[in-house]
Amino acid sequence: MRLKSLKVLMVKWSSGFTLMELLVVMAILGILITLGLTSYRSVQAKSRDARRKNDMRQIASALELYYNDYDRYPTDTNNVINGCGLAGATACAWGAAFQTLKADGVNIKTMYMAKLPGDPVGTYKYYYDVYGGQGKGYQLYARLENGQDIDLKRDGSNNVYYYSGTVCTTGNKKCNFGITSTNLTLDDSSQGHTLTITD
Repeated sequence: MRLKSLKVLMVKWSSGFTLMELLVVMAILGILITLGLTSYRSVQAKSRDARRKNDMRQIASALELYYNDYDRYPTDTNNVINGCGLAGATACAWGAAFQTLKADGVNIKTMYMAKLPGDPVGTYKYYYDVYGGQGKGYQLYARLENGQDIDLKRDGSNNVYYYSGTVCTTGNKKCNFGITSTNLTLDDSSQGHTLTITD
């Protein structure tokens, strides 16, 4: 009798999973994978935003060094820093060295950055704008991916502000973060960069 009940128990254990049990397990695994991928993408976007902020600070430091040498900030060509080459007259390429050559009888190379950082995403770009023809101020913009970032300016309804007159992504999407020289603001209307909630 005892042997018979043990056989019945073994048959129940070895019969495998039912279709319903397999579907429930697959659904749970799908939910966990979806949550994991969403979290991973969010962490990646926040990491790229941290890099953008750091790039902005480093570029701002290099621009101050340039200002100390030339008593002006570099001009811009198509919103790219125009401060490389002989006497800083050539447009710098994002991802290339930010350096000038001074002609004082001999060429003296001044390195401001070994590599002028570009945006970590190929469809995004940084936006540089110098104030007036004298180069007495600048605005440097980027676009952060994380719309919940605490450094983004917002209106009273918690909508993210963008800077009109700027383009930071393909599709003409506006920039939403920036750094500026001490004598300007990011939303300086004289430069055409007023705040707007429309992207």
